[in-house]
Amino acid sequence: MKEALYYQPLEDKHIKCRLCPQGCVIGEEKLGVCRVRKNIGGALYSLIYAEVASIANDPIEKKPLYHFYPGNSILSFGTYGCNLSCGFCQNWQLSQTTAPTQTISPEVAVALARQHHSLGIAYTYNEPFIWYEYVLDTARSIQAEGFKNVLVTNGEVNQAPLRELLPYIDAMNIDLKSINDAFYRKFCSGSVSPVLDTIQTAHEQCHIEITNLIIPGLNDAEEEIVQLVDWLADLRTDIPLHFSRYYPQYKFNQPATPAATLLKARKLAREKLKFVYIGNMTDGEYSNTFCPGCGEALIIRDGYRVLNNLVKGGRCPECDEQVSVVGS
Repeated sequence: MKEALYYQPLEDKHIKCRLCPQGCVIGEEKLGVCRVRKNIGGALYSLIYAEVASIANDPIEKKPLYHFYPGNSILSFGTYGCNLSCGFCQNWQLSQTTAPTQTISPEVAVALARQHHSLGIAYTYNEPFIWYEYVLDTARSIQAEGFKNVLVTNGEVNQAPLRELLPYIDAMNIDLKSINDAFYRKFCSGSVSPVLDTIQTAHEQCHIEITNLIIPGLNDAEEEIVQLVDWLADLRTDIPLHFSRYYPQYKFNQPATPAATLLKARKLAREKLKFVYIGNMTDGEYSNTFCPGCGEALIIRDGYRVLNNLVKGGRCPECDEQVSVVGS
């Protein structure tokens, strides 16, 4: 347990958490929405500092990050809790329950990254921003030792804590669940505006990729896909976009997303974006990286494995088109 950052004491030993847009006002001995930040005696404490619920040495492609050191592995840490409550959560066993943990200090995390010959550490599986104090301390230590830091996040964070952390972050995958704020409010108990702000701020300071989980009947309308793609293209056309196939999980039992829906979304997105992928589908073609200039297949993948990477110095060997792949 560690005293939290980004909170404001109020009267009667209440506090206001300023970490994320939920802005929880928390009474004494009460928890915030995330369930891991507690008011103890009028001060806010993180209950999960250095408490790790899941650890694995994953392919970087699993995050998913396809344009950041492809073919490398990264030691991936997660804890429990989340500041959203998505009924379709694909990882609800960690985000929506209180999972058992083991204590791993930032110093031990660095040693483990070295032991596993890892690219660095990915803070993932649940929402890393609610783990803020541990992520900040560990990211500083990881960077000092020459490793990389990766966040896999829903993007629901306030700008001040985001800007404090970003100098230590090398890459982010940001989950943009919908461009429609009504979707966030109805199905996630959140808002889309802070996510868009996170994307806009982060893309200027580190490598980012975007994931959009497409759920039948909820966020799969053509006009909504076009609006999301247009917003991203206005920001930058070379930000990789991953459309991910929904499967029944947690409180949602409707059937999985039809392949045709995902293929249509990909076709629409490729009219304006250079790099568009489909996740959670077995056809490998949709996880390959193609040159936006000549169409050459540059990075061939089989699931999360990279079979061939032809990108050299960030360029296509066939036509010399710039291909934004960090580490190639």
